[in-house]
Amino acid sequence: MIKQAQAAPAGEELEILRAEAQNNIRTLRQTIRRLGEDEIRLILSDARSHYAWTDRPVPDDLLGELYDIVKMGPTSMNSSPARFVFVKSQEGRTRLAKSLKPANVSKMATAPVTVIIAHDLEFWRELPFLFPHEDRRPHFEGKPEHSADTAYRNATLQGAYLMIAARALGLDVGAMSGFSNKIVDQEFFSGTTLRSNFLCNLGYADESALFHKLPRFEFDDVCSFA
Repeated sequence: MIKQAQAAPAGEELEILRAEAQNNIRTLRQTIRRLGEDEIRLILSDARSHYAWTDRPVPDDLLGELYDIVKMGPTSMNSSPARFVFVKSQEGRTRLAKSLKPANVSKMATAPVTVIIAHDLEFWRELPFLFPHEDRRPHFEGKPEHSADTAYRNATLQGAYLMIAARALGLDVGAMSGFSNKIVDQEFFSGTTLRSNFLCNLGYADESALFHKLPRFEFDDVCSFA
């Protein structure tokens, strides 16, 4: 279903909105210069990928709060191509299990929620709503490879936003790529323009399954200046 586009603001209205946006970001930067070390540790530097889960449920309103954060993350032309399926029911788990490598079945089965991060290959049809001040559909219409690349790249970003936002809300995450995209697409997206990217378990972790943290590259190993 394509959302109806609204008229793009113009003239004085546009100038007021731009001034408000600029003031809001200046105020934000003055109020919060940077996250504290504890917050950085929570969302990235000391965070872990989890493989086992407690039975504490994840309420639907928390998933709604999570999406409300994720949707604000930047994407090209505000294209927002990601689509999220929150698998919680036994029926959904059974269907999803068909796609998983054996080692990942138990990880999914015990997680309160498994998110299918997907993307819409025809995301561009929504651009009049998402990017109302200029019709960018001609950039993608009739160009399936360009559309697929743009959808995949930006939805992957949105999947990463979801993982970081989930940690910020106190959830644990465990992303998975050991599955068949073809089977997921057959089970959940047959007859649509949606395609799966990766999976991510959400919940409250059982830390007893963790092992030591693996090495990471140092700055000089992988970074350079040009």
